Amino acid sequence: MAGILAWFWNERFWLPHNVTWADLKNTDEATFPQAEDLYLACPLAFCIFMIRLVFERFIARPCAMGLKIQTNGPQKAQPNAILEKVFTAITKHPDEKRLEGLSKQLDWDVRTIQRWFRQRRNQEKPSTLARFCESMWRFTFYLYIFTYGVRFLKKTTWLWNTKECWYNYPYQPLTVDIHYYYILELSFYLSLFFSQFTDIRRKDFLIMFLHHVATISLITFSYVNNMARVGALVMCLHDAADVLIEAAKMANYAKCQILCNLLFAMFAIIFISSRLAVYPVWILNTTLFESWEIVGPYPSWWVFNLLLISLQLLHSFWSYLIMKTACRAISKGKVSKDDRSDIESSSDEEETPPANQKQHSSSGTANGTNKNHGTNGYLTGATYPDEH
Repeated sequence: MAGILAWFWNERFWLPHNVTWADLKNTDEATFPQAEDLYLACPLAFCIFMIRLVFERFIARPCAMGLKIQTNGPQKAQPNAILEKVFTAITKHPDEKRLEGLSKQLDWDVRTIQRWFRQRRNQEKPSTLARFCESMWRFTFYLYIFTYGVRFLKKTTWLWNTKECWYNYPYQPLTVDIHYYYILELSFYLSLFFSQFTDIRRKDFLIMFLHHVATISLITFSYVNNMARVGALVMCLHDAADVLIEAAKMANYAKCQILCNLLFAMFAIIFISSRLAVYPVWILNTTLFESWEIVGPYPSWWVFNLLLISLQLLHSFWSYLIMKTACRAISKGKVSKDDRSDIESSSDEEETPPANQKQHSSSGTANGTNKNHGTNGYLTGATYPDEH
């Protein structure tokens, strides 16, 4: 174990040439980031998750009820033992051959069975109330952490001159503000990383999973090798758009369409301008070129920049989704459902079943003629896009 730890914390990987861990030990004169500081994030992530549960139950839920947000989710599929067994034990997306077999077995037409499976899949999705509560929690956290970040960064020299991130690096003392900012951000994203498996599942689950991994890795990397100054700039830049997308979602769930459209337009402008313009020109420029000129590259420098570039690729993907949603919103006159939503719908659901549809005489169930009133989907964003 000692050998593995020595290999992992190899100074020639983590630190610039001629710098050792002993040089960055805390003294009476200065405090530097220590890897063991990050252990505090794990229990704090659990505390944040518990605070979230309390917040959603006693603050977000009453607010949602006050806005008359419905507690019901998508329409439930009508009970059917045979279809339920296929759904739970075999497949949630039956192919054409299986649909034809079930049609003969139940004496239902194929379109009715397709509608049943669609409703049954939607049935597992959370209600609008649950979505509103999740968005309100994220909005509250992002608003707080963004406000905190702006308040302390505007007093720093490296906000206005990014070269200050590298002068005298890595011998830059750790301030209380940066330490608090880092631990709180890391704890929040650790809580999101684990709660992603229990939260509302989106179609871009894998993308968001990779995003959280990249975010946690970036925060950890930049703290351990004391790139905390530029790391603070990255976190604050990303939080700006996150506040607006969660506010837009809340307005969408509350059916305040004009407010939703306005907030989404503001989000799209800030997201695209900050992630596709400010981020590469301001952040990548200083981490790739200014740091190369002042400090020079070393192994963890390459890894850190690779993670930042990976984040830029995710920015490009999400910007594409945002522009796609914006174009559809302009054509329809409002922002509604987007590509990340998992609530399924189709033209079939707005049609009544054929008149000659049959019902199995012994099933004792209806033939599924109800319409599926789909709920509004998620707006594209972040939670990302929560997202650093």
